[in-house]
Amino acid sequence: MLEMKARIGQLLIIGFDGPEMSAGLIALLKRVQPGGVILFARNMVTGPQTQQLLRDCQVLVSTPLFRCVDMEGGKVDRFRNVLGPTPAPADVFATGQRSLFRKHGSLIGESCRALGFNTDFAPTLDLAFEASRSVMSSRAVSEDSKETVTYAREFLRGLRQAGVLGAGKHFPGLGEGNLDSHHEPPVIPKSWKKLWEQDLYPYRALRRDLPFVMISHAAFPAITKDHTPASLSRKWITDILRKKIGYRGLVISDDLEMGGVQAAMPTPQAAVEHIRAGGDVALICHKEEFITRAHEAVIKEAERDSKFRKRVVESAKRVDLQKRKLLAAIRWQPRADARPASPVKLERLSRQLWEFSEQVRLESIGQQEMA
Repeated sequence: MLEMKARIGQLLIIGFDGPEMSAGLIALLKRVQPGGVILFARNMVTGPQTQQLLRDCQVLVSTPLFRCVDMEGGKVDRFRNVLGPTPAPADVFATGQRSLFRKHGSLIGESCRALGFNTDFAPTLDLAFEASRSVMSSRAVSEDSKETVTYAREFLRGLRQAGVLGAGKHFPGLGEGNLDSHHEPPVIPKSWKKLWEQDLYPYRALRRDLPFVMISHAAFPAITKDHTPASLSRKWITDILRKKIGYRGLVISDDLEMGGVQAAMPTPQAAVEHIRAGGDVALICHKEEFITRAHEAVIKEAERDSKFRKRVVESAKRVDLQKRKLLAAIRWQPRADARPASPVKLERLSRQLWEFSEQVRLESIGQQEMA
């Protein structure tokens, strides 16, 4: 069972408080041996401090970490206080220039890599329907699924060029959701035909381009016949994403501390049910207590239920295989970052982001005047 416990740690990506190591975090990382860590603005003060924090996490974990961040630009900009602001996806898309879509990805990717990250949970593939405008705002680029794919494909190419993995989110799509799943579970009463043609099209088109697909906590009663969040639904994860769409990469939940999933069940149970439904990685972004309890809950269920244990082994093997494959593809060497990016490089990146923001602003004005 010791081997099983080590495998289960790989099925978690965890977040934590503060910009430096604490005794509690050290003990947590040693005990859980997670597949990855995720940092937020609360964890980042300066470039060198961010690099050091990620290195300190890696020292305590025996396998290479997915070093993750949510970095889209605009409304979701984790690097604003470290490197300066980055334009929102919708603002970049408004320029109409594919070269700038790719540049958006490459500059964010270069920023991630310089700070010590290898994984960015972006781009957003949700469609910019009116229903979700107050929630998604500038995170979604278009209500046209093909235009969304055009932006996302170029953004992902930019990330890859910089040596960073991307992710499509929030499957099956939050475009028709008018509630914020951070607080409440969106219920989207949309038909299968419309979902397949619209919201699911980006995942169908990009299924070979996405290292990760992140599953939302929205419910789709027309599909599941109940209000089960997609993140806990075998119908959505196994039957549709894996089998019907044919996705072969890593499936990760959205943060299991969100109100949108906690309305259905507590975080530890949600971690179990996400994996049971076919998910590979449970994302828990904040509380040490929830991470510890989720880890223990998955271990306990694997000991109790042989069918669930088989599911754990399947995902653990996939995580191991994909981690080695993906990190090799971006030439990631977890012990090769002993020398942090120089202040000169970080200053250059900050200047490039500012120049890119100005370029996007001027191009958008030009597009408006032409219209």
